[in-house]
Amino acid sequence: MVDLWEGLYQAFWLVVTFDAELAEIALRSLRVTLTALVIACLIALPLSALLAVRRFRWRRTVIAILNALMGLPPVVVGLIVYIFLSRSGPLGALGLLFTPTAMIVAQVIIIVPLIASIAHQSLRDLWAEYHDLLISLNVSQFQKIRTLLWDARRALLTAALAGFGRGTGEVGAIMIVGGNIDHATRVLTTAIALETGKGQFALALALGFVLIALALSVNLAIHWVGQTERDSRW
Repeated sequence: MVDLWEGLYQAFWLVVTFDAELAEIALRSLRVTLTALVIACLIALPLSALLAVRRFRWRRTVIAILNALMGLPPVVVGLIVYIFLSRSGPLGALGLLFTPTAMIVAQVIIIVPLIASIAHQSLRDLWAEYHDLLISLNVSQFQKIRTLLWDARRALLTAALAGFGRGTGEVGAIMIVGGNIDHATRVLTTAIALETGKGQFALALALGFVLIALALSVNLAIHWVGQTERDSRW
């Protein structure tokens, strides 16, 4: 019990003093996840809007695949990215394996289906309301998509925050493609796993506190966004 309280005290002190190693790992985690989030949104949001406004033969199949990919095991994503980026892989010449770029690629693959699926549900409902009006105005496909994305911006922000939460807590794929290299690819989740295995519970707990704080911040942001949406305020 004494060791537990001592570990908690040391962890709290590391957070309060913003320990250099702790800050480095936390900032790297944010940099990787935010970069992956921006890229994922640029892919997922236009795709979800296109699926909402355009009818084509394989539309339902694409939607079903996106929904199914939300449950794709992250370690499988990590393995696939590893194979592509390894020296014997088709992209091995780029030398991206065990770099933050590889971690970003893995996170993008993981969170794109999540953001696209959540966004599509909101955009589909909005399109049902806007359909007759936009058709009567004879606007282009691009204008339809732009209108939906703008008017559904709050719901899309919720989808993006959900993707951020998923990316922040990812460990399996990141461990495989990043290698958990000190001062290079070590992020919050992989560092927690490493420090726990080494018995360094103080740093592991401090990292856990930061990760929990990020998760709570995301959930509070989602709650605030959803509440404001219901109250019909921007």
